[in-house]
This record gives sequence, structure tokens and C-alpha cells, in this order.
Amino acid sequence: MTQNNVPGMEASAVSILKRAVELDNIARFQESIVCYQEGIQLLLDVMKALKDESKKAHYREKIRGYMERAEQIKAHLVREKEEGKYHEQIKITGDGTGFSYETLFKPYISETLTEVWVEDPYIRYTHQLYNFLRFCEMLQKASCQVKNIHLLTTQDDGENSSQQLSALAEIRQSLQTFGVTLDIEYSSTIHDREIRFNNGWIIKIGRGLDYFKKPKGRFTIGYCDFDLRQCQETTVDVFHTKHTRSS
Repeated sequence: MTQNNVPGMEASAVSILKRAVELDNIARFQESIVCYQEGIQLLLDVMKALKDESKKAHYREKIRGYMERAEQIKAHLVREKEEGKYHEQIKITGDGTGFSYETLFKPYISETLTEVWVEDPYIRYTHQLYNFLRFCEMLQKASCQVKNIHLLTTQDDGENSSQQLSALAEIRQSLQTFGVTLDIEYSSTIHDREIRFNNGWIIKIGRGLDYFKKPKGRFTIGYCDFDLRQCQETTVDVFHTKHTRSS
């Protein structure tokens, strides 16, 4: 890193660590840990390029404080998980942004994640099928080794029936080229929406995967980047269990 890059790195570190503290303060601990870790690493990289010893000492003290807090949160989360008490709630406000699948699910994805269950009655219409495809793409790009995805949804018995069947069949065939098996089941009584990871995380989204608003036009900001897409108001409840049921 050159000296010219230091100010930008410092600004990024400050921004991420500020977000870590904000998430910490509202008890979104799993997300705050991710931000603490990213911010600390950035500050460590900045320190390597600094020549000002007083500034280095200042950052060294800051890093020590952030690391201590991150370790406290980790210990708290371990206790909560062991006792089966972990529950985190995220409120997505109407018109809120910054809630792409990558952003929302990142704190709960790990290298040990190999199997995912999606229960969502509304994977039927075109935009909902694309949402499920985006979710699968997110898993493919994430730092995990997902080999099996299970989808439980309702079957469209109207004019969109053939589109639903052909779209899901195409997604399944496409996933196979990446070594991922998609198992699809239909239920006429499913109502709850939840996503389960076999690393223990359970994410219940009030609106399921379909919480994004329709863009105002095909060439408006947020059409492609879902972190910039406005959302419908919904609540996300996150739980952790040592034994994620498989069916």
C-alpha cells in the first residue's frame, strides 16, 4: 500500500467500525462482528503503511478496544447458541435500502454451510422466480460449499403453471453444472416462510424472498443492484440451533 492510499483506507475503516458500533448498540451482534473484523483488518493494513509513531499508537489502542469488544460479543453468542436462546430481529423499513441477499445473509454464511432449505409459498411469478435464482447465485458466490438446496413452495395452478415448472427446472439444471443439487417439493398448505442453513442458522423473513419493491423503471438506480433497490416493510427474525432439522 502506498502513502496515497492511506487516507482512503482510513476513511473506509472508520466507516465500517462506526457501522459495527451501531449494529452492536441495537443488538445485531452477528452482523456487528463481521464489521468489527473487516474494520480491524483495514486498520491493521493502514498501520503497516504509517510512519507517524504517535498515530500508530493511537490506532493500536483503538484496535485493542475493538478486538476486546468483538471477543466479548463472540463469547456472548456462543453462550446464547449453546443455550438455544439466540434470537436477533432485523426490521426492514418501507423504502429502505441496503438489504440485498448478499448483505442480509452474509453474517450467517460460513465455510461449513453445505445444505440449505427454503420454505416460501410464493416462488411462482416471474419476479419471484428471479428472486429465488438470485438467492441461488448469492450462495454460489459466497464463502461456503453448498451442494444441496431444498425448495418447498406452492404450485401455481393457473396460467403461470407451465412457466413456474419450466423456470424451476432450468434453475435446477443450471445449478447442476456447478455441482449443486436442487430438490423441489410442492405443498398446498405451506404458509410459513423460513430459510434454514445446516450450520445452525434459521432466518424467517415476513415476506419471504419477495421483499423488494418493483423498480420505477428499467433504467433506474436499483434495477440491477439490489442493495440500492427499495424494500417493502418486513421483519427478519434470526435464530440459531445446534441441530437444524432436515425436513
